[in-house]
Amino acid sequence: MTAGKIDNQRMEKIVSLCKRRGFIFQSSEIYGGLNGVWDYGPLGVELKRNLKDYWWRVMVHDRDDVVGLDGAILTHPAALKASGHVEGFSDPMVDCRSCKAHLRADQLGEKKQCPICGGKDLTEARQFNLMFETHVGATADEGSIAYLRPETAQSIFVQFKNVLETARKKLPFGIAQIGKAFRNEINPRNFTFRSREFEQMELEYFCRPNEGMQLLEYWKEERLNFYENIGIPRAKLNVLNVPDADRAFYSKGTYDIEYEFPFGLQELEGVAYRTDYDLSQHQKASGKSLEYFDDETKEKFIPHVVEPSAGVDRTVLALICEAYTEDEAPDDKGKMETRTVLRFHPRMAPVKCAIFPLLKNKEPLVAKAKEIVDLLRPHMSIFYDESGAIGRRYRRQDEIGTPFGVTVDFETLGEKDAALRDTVTLRERDSMKQERVAIKDLRDMLLSRIV
Repeated sequence: MTAGKIDNQRMEKIVSLCKRRGFIFQSSEIYGGLNGVWDYGPLGVELKRNLKDYWWRVMVHDRDDVVGLDGAILTHPAALKASGHVEGFSDPMVDCRSCKAHLRADQLGEKKQCPICGGKDLTEARQFNLMFETHVGATADEGSIAYLRPETAQSIFVQFKNVLETARKKLPFGIAQIGKAFRNEINPRNFTFRSREFEQMELEYFCRPNEGMQLLEYWKEERLNFYENIGIPRAKLNVLNVPDADRAFYSKGTYDIEYEFPFGLQELEGVAYRTDYDLSQHQKASGKSLEYFDDETKEKFIPHVVEPSAGVDRTVLALICEAYTEDEAPDDKGKMETRTVLRFHPRMAPVKCAIFPLLKNKEPLVAKAKEIVDLLRPHMSIFYDESGAIGRRYRRQDEIGTPFGVTVDFETLGEKDAALRDTVTLRERDSMKQERVAIKDLRDMLLSRIV
């Protein structure tokens, strides 16, 4: 795939919408903001939860060969020393002497100049460890050092034996985890794409040594299918077969699944065959056996692992970027105007259905609309809106990506046609088509379209 052109204007509109409509806010904004840290607002947290819940459903609940784990964020330094993070988890950093900016040396480009001020008076590159260090206990000394985990994977490897014995799984099987990770990025950028605090969705799929390459291909396809099923078409994805020189030394194969963001083609997820490196390192460092006993061959060996590792925040951003659309639609008076729409797949949409009484000062309409809210709320996220012209209300829901709108009108009350009593107008977001639906059929119809 050839990366498309950079579209800064589109990205600016997306960032503006995210704040205006309550998807994503700068953390501690009233104090000037905390760089590289973001808070998710009422709609953003629902979108994020829908993504994580669907990932968990697909990766854990729908399978017999995967179980879950929720590891601690605070990590023993010995675990991260064994994994190589204490010594080697770093980026090359330079300082701009003109504007005092801290920059990643590998992102300066051929001109070797500061992207902020354009200056070329830069320091020599030095390694900068990306982990956040903290102290556990009453004293802050070398013996109390711990780290905020830079990835969720290590807690899975450290707990491998406990999970194996308690879950009673046979190879191949996986351990899945969704959780926070922290990296002290030198230069957070591109909105939420590269942040200092973020969430990961990771699977460590353990296998026999001769199964690794085949499972690498299997999980690559599974993950591509996942993105299609949440509304990111395969045509917008690129699979990069990472060259030998760019892979981690312990990897026998790595694919980067990339998405065409407005700021360029960037990685969403890595699928890597990590061999037995991680378990071997922890077995050696801890002195505890992490071997697997194969009932079939009667052999003991350290399992190999294939790791699909996705970023929650990056995927949320990709969902918003992919959904953002501008088209033309008539206003309440029939005049064409620009309509902003988030065309989320219904299963990802923060709000599944909006309920509107046609007029807020007509008590029977309001009462019936609230009955429908009570009918649907146990089954899906609902937004009730009675303020303003109905066209304006439709536009507000289009802009936050609500796939369906239900209008309670005079036909619902049977005032114009008794045959239409207890029916409502169901509006579809993308096509704006409307149909009459019986209230008794409404719940099942909506559920069939949002799964």
